[in-house]
Amino acid sequence: MSLNLAEKQAVVTEVAKVAASAHSAVAAEYRGLSVTQITHLRVKARETGVYLRVVKNTLARRAVQGTEFECLQASLVGPLILAFSQQDPGAAARLFKEFLKEKANDKLVVKVLAVGGQAFPASELDRLASLPTRDEAISLLMATLRAPLDKFARTLNEIPGKLVRTLDALRQQKEEAA
Repeated sequence: MSLNLAEKQAVVTEVAKVAASAHSAVAAEYRGLSVTQITHLRVKARETGVYLRVVKNTLARRAVQGTEFECLQASLVGPLILAFSQQDPGAAARLFKEFLKEKANDKLVVKVLAVGGQAFPASELDRLASLPTRDEAISLLMATLRAPLDKFARTLNEIPGKLVRTLDALRQQKEEAA
């Protein structure tokens, strides 16, 4: 199905708008996947807040031009599906990692990842997928900030406890002596 000029411009505008607000991007070759498998991937993408789109490479190159994903342009070759993480940097990578766990989906081949204006090879998929979500990162930060306070509180509570144990030991010593 060929697109006319207005439709092509609409696609480029839509993808460029998404790319401008995205945290990371993943490009994967979908050759060999069935329509059912791609539909299943799209459903999972909607559930996780990942923008997923099959776009002609020429249109994709124009869409990412001027964004932090301009580094992907050289890698946009072959039948690719683009995924942009809207909420947290690792969402698209996690989506593909989970999708690839199923044996039937092994025909999907991740080609390139992009985060912060840098392109990374497909071997970095696990690393990007392991990034914490925003909520997880906040909870890790809060736990790190809270740890010294907790240790200080336990230290302060230990002083009266030590006194009680010392007095109890003295009492037992006197009872044994008597």
